[in-house]
Amino acid sequence: MTATGATWRNWARTESVRPARIERPGSAEAVRRAVIAAAEAGLRIKPVGSGHSFTGIAAAPDVQLDLTDLSGVLEADADSGRVRLAAGTRLHQLPRLLAPYGLAMPNMGDIDRQTVSGAISTGTHGTGLGFGGLATQVVAARLVTGGGEFIEVSEQHRPDLLSAVRVGLGALGVLVDVTLQLVPRFVLHAVEQPEPLEAVLDDWEARARGADHFEFYWFPHTDTALTKTNTRLPGDAPRDPLGPVSRWIDDELLANGVYRMICAVGRLAPGIIPPFARQVDRFTGDRDFTDFSPAVFTTSRTVRFREMEYAVPLDAVPAAFRELERLIERRGWRISFPVEVRAAARDANWLSTAYGRESGYIAVHRYFREDPTEYFEAVESIMLDHGGRPHWGKMHTLGADELRARYPRFDDFLVVRDELDPDRRFANPYLQRVLGD
Repeated sequence: MTATGATWRNWARTESVRPARIERPGSAEAVRRAVIAAAEAGLRIKPVGSGHSFTGIAAAPDVQLDLTDLSGVLEADADSGRVRLAAGTRLHQLPRLLAPYGLAMPNMGDIDRQTVSGAISTGTHGTGLGFGGLATQVVAARLVTGGGEFIEVSEQHRPDLLSAVRVGLGALGVLVDVTLQLVPRFVLHAVEQPEPLEAVLDDWEARARGADHFEFYWFPHTDTALTKTNTRLPGDAPRDPLGPVSRWIDDELLANGVYRMICAVGRLAPGIIPPFARQVDRFTGDRDFTDFSPAVFTTSRTVRFREMEYAVPLDAVPAAFRELERLIERRGWRISFPVEVRAAARDANWLSTAYGRESGYIAVHRYFREDPTEYFEAVESIMLDHGGRPHWGKMHTLGADELRARYPRFDDFLVVRDELDPDRRFANPYLQRVLGD
């Protein structure tokens, strides 16, 4: 299907573009034909996922590929745990799709609106030092190169490209399907509670190493961390899930409805933000429940925001965080969104934020109707001083030369790009900035 005239905007309303043409291929072969047609017309072409990246990584000025019709399980082997998924499959569809095989993703982020191809291509991660980002689950992928050819990358075919393709930024080709290494379905015991911030920072590494999945939130203007500690249990473990009414009150009414109102009012009257933040500490973050992993990993987020996230060496988290805390106090800013802190295992994917090192992640947010520039630039400076690497799908200002110094295999990735997309069929302004021409 081809359409024209629609303006695409991402979820955070930080990026928009009006493609010359929109293609909605219904098969991998149709993707290949679309790439060839774009090449013959001298146009650039890019797939768009669900628009949850805060950067322009998915923006397609010429031809936009909507992969909605490339969705679902293509092959599954319950014994090996390997499942081949069409590239446009949304993460929130996976619990239903994987239920017949008794499988689950070993780790997830807290939002599940993304396509599987978009999530892995931008380096989406969850939390837990025993687990890498979602791309580490990829054991094979099939993509269409800039020349319009199918290429399979797996342990048997071109294994030399796997470390580049897993976090490919959409620069190497159009993914049409990916094979993930999954695990038997499991249950998580979740404990969410407020704790003294300084104590959490003092014990950061021990807390991150001592739990399967540990993270915390901090609302500026408070001295409390809202911690989340998830413990993995077998799939047949007894479950004690949140009731529908309790979940609605916590996740929809308080975390979205009331919070949206406070953000809107706080934009006009910033003075209400500190007392509100202290009320959040009183009424949220005190839960204990057990459920299948997707219901614990993910939450509903409907209040639009803008986000910057940096990965720093794991042991740098407390120092970087305390500098951030002092920055907010010194500048007198009124920040209504929390700071989020997570951790992930080191991995071998060349453009992964966790390449070669255990990583802690510090994410800052602003309500989408507020200008985040001054806050984000100051936070970015702190993170860079602590060896930070920016998340590819979240806001940052770095260009190719600065990123080359932070990713040891950056130039190796560019060599693969030259092989698979020598004419830059998949380029856009964001990729030109972060990878060069």
